Amino acid sequence: MSLHRSFLASFLAALVTSGLMITPAKAAPIEWVRVANPGNAADTTGYGNVAYTFDIMKYEFTNTRYAEFLNAIDPEGTNPQGVWNAEMNSSNQGGISQVLGNALGSRYVVKTNFANKPVNFLSSFSVARVANWLQNGSPVSGTTTNSSATAPQNTGAYAIGTGTSGNLPAKSAGAVYWIPLENEWYKAAYYNPTLNSGTGGYTTYGNGFSTAPGSVTASVTGSGSAGGTGNFANYLGTGTWNGNPTGAPTSVGTNGAASYYGAFDMSGNTIEFNTLTGVTSSNVGFRGGSFVSDAAAKISSSSRNDSTATTFIDNEFGFRLVTVPEPESLALLATVGVAFAAGLLRRRRIATNA
Repeated sequence: MSLHRSFLASFLAALVTSGLMITPAKAAPIEWVRVANPGNAADTTGYGNVAYTFDIMKYEFTNTRYAEFLNAIDPEGTNPQGVWNAEMNSSNQGGISQVLGNALGSRYVVKTNFANKPVNFLSSFSVARVANWLQNGSPVSGTTTNSSATAPQNTGAYAIGTGTSGNLPAKSAGAVYWIPLENEWYKAAYYNPTLNSGTGGYTTYGNGFSTAPGSVTASVTGSGSAGGTGNFANYLGTGTWNGNPTGAPTSVGTNGAASYYGAFDMSGNTIEFNTLTGVTSSNVGFRGGSFVSDAAAKISSSSRNDSTATTFIDNEFGFRLVTVPEPESLALLATVGVAFAAGLLRRRRIATNA
């Protein structure tokens, strides 16, 4: 865990102890990879230039993580703003069931063999709500669902309130977690600073290769494999398991090599949300292709999609998030003007230097 996330965890825990915040959910730690080399040149496609360092999720957001989010914000299972989609249960490509007979806070259940598969059947508003929830410390609602406009999933990184349609607003100036901007996603997937004699360049695919990948073979429980150099991906509908003759999402991190920066499955598996800049008709994009993409070009750097229907939900769509690395996150905490945070940081430094 990096310094800024350790500090945030300590800060939030102290707020809990002081009674200023409800107990956070015990979600498994998210793994992040650092995307450095700020100020890199854009690719010939025009994308990929990013002037700052950032962190991106190493793996796509899984059903396990999403079920934890659902149970935390919606212990009763009333499904505010449609954060759970019934196709997650009814489709044999989806991974989360709703069991209203279960105890409060456990009514969303990950299906067998789907724990480490990327969550799908999402809208961009649902993804934004995950970012908001993380930004607010991953709190648990308790025994009653909190679906107000100021609930932890409805405000923070994205000021969406109870909205479910229209264009997703831009991330807030103080966002700590957010849906990747298109250039951020593109750089994390395709940029390699060691190419072209160290001047930097781009690969064609998100697994570090520029030659077309082979297609994945899935085990009976949905783990991918193909062997060899790692130049393969979950596309062409070959990840056939769980009775899916046309393929399905496979376990994150089992579908070939990672990008230069260490992010897995950025070509194939699920096509991932990004947000566009300077576009008025739509601000939601999709990149990387999916398990049903029928050609290598569709999981390559040349393929991009966007939609004006921000609530469009499909079995192919997944996501990962971006966060700010040290020291930017500490600066963000400082801007909220919480004197308690400053005191906690001073005590941390004293303890470290003792």
